[in-house]
Amino acid sequence: MNAPLNRTPLYDLHIKLGAKMVPFAGYEMPVQYPLGVLKEHQHTRAQAGLFDVSHMGQVKLIGKGAAAALETLVPVDIQDLPVGMQRYALFTADDGGILDDLMVSNFGNDELYVVVNAACKEQDIAHMRRHLSAHCEVVELTDRALLALQGPAAATVLARLAPAAAELTFMQNAQLEIDGIACYVSRSGYTGEDGYEISVPAAQAASLAERLLAEPEVEAIGLGARDSLRLEAGLCLYGHDIDTGTTPIEGSLLWAISKNRRPGGERAGGYPGADVVARQIADGVAKKRIGFIVKDKVPVREGAEITDADGTVIGKVSSGGFGPSFGGPVGMGYVASAHAAVGTALYAIVRGKPVVIEVAKTPFVPQRYYRG
Repeated sequence: MNAPLNRTPLYDLHIKLGAKMVPFAGYEMPVQYPLGVLKEHQHTRAQAGLFDVSHMGQVKLIGKGAAAALETLVPVDIQDLPVGMQRYALFTADDGGILDDLMVSNFGNDELYVVVNAACKEQDIAHMRRHLSAHCEVVELTDRALLALQGPAAATVLARLAPAAAELTFMQNAQLEIDGIACYVSRSGYTGEDGYEISVPAAQAASLAERLLAEPEVEAIGLGARDSLRLEAGLCLYGHDIDTGTTPIEGSLLWAISKNRRPGGERAGGYPGADVVARQIADGVAKKRIGFIVKDKVPVREGAEITDADGTVIGKVSSGGFGPSFGGPVGMGYVASAHAAVGTALYAIVRGKPVVIEVAKTPFVPQRYYRG
């Protein structure tokens, strides 16, 4: 028997809005609304989309030792993270594989706020409790929902309800009242657009969502468009583009390893798998994550094999689909490093036939984060 699916605090609102619900990471989630995936995608790029991401895990690490302790689990500078800023981080395993990717914010007063992926939530929280509880309090925030307001009109919309939101820049966070509701707000997201992620008390989540949806620029957006938006933005989806079988270097995520945690930095290493990662930085890797565009206009899906001109299998697609804003099919995957240079012509096998693809730079559409 399958365990019953969880529901977010916005479940009833999704039903009211006519959402098509699907199982995702143990939750019943909206994959699309009556507008449809393509129009939802385009609306987010043009105006503002509201996403329910309450299935994600929210955690507070409380205590003077929190930052130093968390640094023992991630290859990221947490101790020097300024108050009011957030940073992308990775939990690594002893072999350098990626256990999850996450966001870490410094709330000040010896409080860190961590957001982890839904599918990894239980294991991530157990991982933090096992390794961090001796140094700080690990508190799962089970009474909060999480909304994402994304798109070029997001700042205009949110400033109507919380004027201070307009002052935040990309990756800054603040504790703000939105329409009288105390929220944690970060200027960030998963679409490549300007926007915000808003942690709100669960009991007030639906009323805040309805308040935001009442604004003329805002439409409800489901998981379908969330996936095509993040793929165009070149953003990894955990469990697809990165996982325990890929290291940060194989995943083309060297940028996510803080300079002072790399070999030669003042706090080099000290996280699980640091020796493996250091060796890969020095010597290179056998496989590498790439972006690609499809020359034959045929969508190439996750799992398709990638071959060289001779038909030798050299890799596999990890994410793929049509990019509505890009205007054609795009994807990401892993290939032997010798074939990873931008501009390299390769083939993806679709229904037994080779389709021409070309290694391309990501993001496929310009990122529009607000940096002030």
